[in-house]
Amino acid sequence: MDIVSIIIGLLIGIGVGAAVVFFGLKKAIEKRNADIIEEAKAEAEVIKKDKILQAKEKFLQLKEEHEKVISERERKMSDGENRIKQKENTYNQRLNEVNKKDKEVQAIKENLDKQLEIVQRKQEDLEKDRRRQVEQLETIAGLSAEDAKAQLVEALKAEAKTEAMSYIKDIVDEAKINANKDAKKIVVQTIQRVATEQAIENSVSVFNIESDELKGRIIGREGRNIRALEAATGVEIIVDDTPEAIILSCFDPIRRECARLALHQLISDGRIHPARIEEVVAKTMKQLEEEIIDTGKKTCIDLGIHGLHPELIRMVGRMKYRSSYGQNLLQHSREVANLCATMASELGLNAKVAKRAGLLHDIGKVPDDEPELPHAILGMKLAEKYKEKPEVCNAIGAHHDEIEMTSLISPIVQVCDAVSGARPGARREIVESYINRIKELESLGMSHNGVTKAYAIQAGRELRVIVESEKISDLEADTLSFDIAQKIQTEMTYPGQVKVTVIREKRAVNYAK
Repeated sequence: MDIVSIIIGLLIGIGVGAAVVFFGLKKAIEKRNADIIEEAKAEAEVIKKDKILQAKEKFLQLKEEHEKVISERERKMSDGENRIKQKENTYNQRLNEVNKKDKEVQAIKENLDKQLEIVQRKQEDLEKDRRRQVEQLETIAGLSAEDAKAQLVEALKAEAKTEAMSYIKDIVDEAKINANKDAKKIVVQTIQRVATEQAIENSVSVFNIESDELKGRIIGREGRNIRALEAATGVEIIVDDTPEAIILSCFDPIRRECARLALHQLISDGRIHPARIEEVVAKTMKQLEEEIIDTGKKTCIDLGIHGLHPELIRMVGRMKYRSSYGQNLLQHSREVANLCATMASELGLNAKVAKRAGLLHDIGKVPDDEPELPHAILGMKLAEKYKEKPEVCNAIGAHHDEIEMTSLISPIVQVCDAVSGARPGARREIVESYINRIKELESLGMSHNGVTKAYAIQAGRELRVIVESEKISDLEADTLSFDIAQKIQTEMTYPGQVKVTVIREKRAVNYAK
């Protein structure tokens, strides 16, 4: 018991000491905290005063800048007001001057009105005197003023026309003497260095088959195969009694060629039915389009023409399936390109540009659509669209004189186009249109006064006109030849050129009996 009591007493003593120590530490901590708080308050007060000072300095700085801005604005406003006042003073001065001049003009106008009235009265008096003198002259001459004027005009017109024709004849003769030799040399050399085969235009193609038994398979049950083929290609297929042959008729050579190739593939394959026909025609059209592009590329490579737009290359390829008056358009364009290059070289011009213009001069004949435009104008617009040179575009548009020529390449293309189309065997015409052209040529010659007979010879390349010697003089014969040639040139369409020969002769006939 004594030991327990002792232990309990020790524990109580230790607890009391710990409590005394705890309370002492607590008081020390509280005092330390109070000191820290006091220090923090002092520092906060110092920071607060610094911030207030900084804010005051910033405020003063901003206030100073604001005052500067306001003073600058006030200065500008003052300058603006001064300028406005100056302008106002200037305007007032000018207004005063205008008012002063207006008064002066008004005074001058009144003075002019008075003088105009005086002049009008004098003109009326002069007109009366002139009429009186004209009446006296008409009475003396027995001829009215209008009749005398008409006679004088006719006399002057005839005299001027005669002198003009004389001058024109001298100038033309001199030009022929100087230029004919060189021009012939250039043209002959150009033609000699270029040649191409003749071409024939057809609107039908003949498709040969091995036997007539295939005709029934091509027609199909109740004609469904031939109807499907015609609907897919747009070509009329004629199956008649012609042995081992089927006729394909269409104005479009591309569609006709597509039908021929598709028919060949169907017969080779042996399967002929509407679904197969549509499949083969679509495939054939795609192959034909690729062949057209290859033809255009090959043509450009053969001619040495580079940098052509892909769409223009495709149009060049389409020329292979187009013809004009029996002349294949691609062969014609190649020939014109070579002629242009040769002639441009002879004349010292750019042969590459001339060859390019010669190849593209007829691209207006092979567009994807059919606009209502002449092919020369359409070709020029296509060339402009695909960024061709201005010289090339002008040569394309002017080769039928539908626009004005602006470069020397243009007349070269026009001449070479005429040379290619006018050479023997290059083109053919329908007999009816040829006869109509000959009749029109002779009628045009007979439409002039003093002409007794007119004959178109050499297939319409020459017109011989026989005139009455009593009515037409030698000088008037030159004038008549020139007038007929100009009229043919403006009113008719023809390949090459037409020579006009006026024949005037005097025949004296007597009989010895």
